[in-house]
Amino acid sequence: MLIADEFFLIAHNDSRGKAKLHPSATGLSLAAGLLAELILFGQITVSGGLVTVIDRRPPADALAHTVLDQLIGESQHQAVRTWLSFLAQSSTTSVGERLARAGVLRRQENRRLLRTTVSYLPIDLNAAAWPATRLRALVERPEQPLVSDTTLLGLVAAAGLTREVLWSAGPRAHHRLATLVQSLPAPLKELVVHTEAAVGAAVLRGIP
Repeated sequence: MLIADEFFLIAHNDSRGKAKLHPSATGLSLAAGLLAELILFGQITVSGGLVTVIDRRPPADALAHTVLDQLIGESQHQAVRTWLSFLAQSSTTSVGERLARAGVLRRQENRRLLRTTVSYLPIDLNAAAWPATRLRALVERPEQPLVSDTTLLGLVAAAGLTREVLWSAGPRAHHRLATLVQSLPAPLKELVVHTEAAVGAAVLRGIP
C-alpha cells in the first residue's frame, strides 16, 4: 500500500470513516504523502523549499501519474508549500477514491438538505486498522524500517497523529520515532518539515 493510502487509513481509523484531524491537516498531510510517493519513485526531489521534476516518465499508479502531470504542467510553480496547498484541495478525495478502487474502502454519499457529502467507509475494520498497528511494531523493533515506512512515520508526526500509532507507548518509543525521522534522506526530511509547518499554520488560522 502506498504512503498516502496508509496515512488516509490512520487518519480515518473509524467505522464511520470520520477523520481524526482538522480537514486542512488531513488534506495537507495527504498532499505530502502524494509528493513523497513521487520522491520514492525517483521522479521528483525536494531541496531548498522547491520541488523539482527529475524524471518525466509516467509512474504506474494513476493518481501518481496525475500529480506528476500537474507538476510538469505548472513548472513555473516550484515552492513546496504552494504544491502542498494546491494538492490539499483534492487529496482527501483523490486518495479516498484510490482506496475505493482498490476495494479497501466503500464510497458513501450522504445527502442532507441541499448538501451532499462523501465519506469512505472501511470494508474490513481490521485491514483499516493495520497501518497504525504495523507502524507501532516497527517503532518498537531495533531494525531500521524501510525509507517508505519512516517517511510515513514522519508524516504521522507532522500531522499530530502520533497518538494514533503510539497510543500507549512510553517515552522510549517516542524518542525512537523522532530519531528515525531525523535519519530520512534529505528530500523526504525536508518534505516532512514543510508539512509540519503547513499543518501548524493552517490549523492556527482555522482554515477548514
